[in-house]
Amino acid sequence: MSYFMHDMTWKEFNDCKEKIVILPIGATEQHAMHLPLCTDAAIAENFALKLAEAVDGVIMPTLTYGYKSKPLSGGGPLFPGTIDLNGETVIKLVYDILMEIVKDGFTKIFIMNAHFENEAFIIEAMDLVNRDINGKVVIIESNWWDHMFQDVIDEVFNEVPFPGWAFEHAAVTETSLMMYFKPELVHFEKNVEVGETEALPYFRYPLYKGDVPETGALASAKSSCAEKGKVIVDSVIPELVKICNKEFK
Repeated sequence: MSYFMHDMTWKEFNDCKEKIVILPIGATEQHAMHLPLCTDAAIAENFALKLAEAVDGVIMPTLTYGYKSKPLSGGGPLFPGTIDLNGETVIKLVYDILMEIVKDGFTKIFIMNAHFENEAFIIEAMDLVNRDINGKVVIIESNWWDHMFQDVIDEVFNEVPFPGWAFEHAAVTETSLMMYFKPELVHFEKNVEVGETEALPYFRYPLYKGDVPETGALASAKSSCAEKGKVIVDSVIPELVKICNKEFK
């Protein structure tokens, strides 16, 4: 049987109540000239699939919209195709989805996030749900990049310096993951190398076109490859499984 909830009948889904249900959350956001708008959503869903295979879980339909892209972590709203949600919308959306799953009788929920800006609003929704159900259900949220330890970072960034997670947008990790997960959607021949992006210690509105490199990338994607994508996945999934084994007893 498929791991995906949307492939199941209601009866098949109902019979999975003892399993971990995984909610992938990404975004619809520009990822430079060589990666698709679905990059965050595709990465979230494919990490969810790998986790489901490891723990025999159930994958909910991926939430493909996320919180507003920030200029110096996702390029901001300066590019066509970046579809942003307000924070209140993200909170309500995640809250409603979680409450429906709780109503259906599931008690083990894992949120797989792949969009840097989403986390605060996901956690707010989790907190509101927890208060409303008096802590009767265990809900976990995790980002794939939080489980890339220094030895893996050193292996992946063997040709270019690690720019930090905020600037690692459409760069080595996301490009390598997409080459591994969805190679047919990667057009690396269109990649344009960018110079060093300036890290500003403040936010400013309005935004101006020159605030972000015109390609949408914030760091170099040089040396990206499917093999590095596999290295990332093979290091992250065991850590996610450890979390599940610890928290979903």
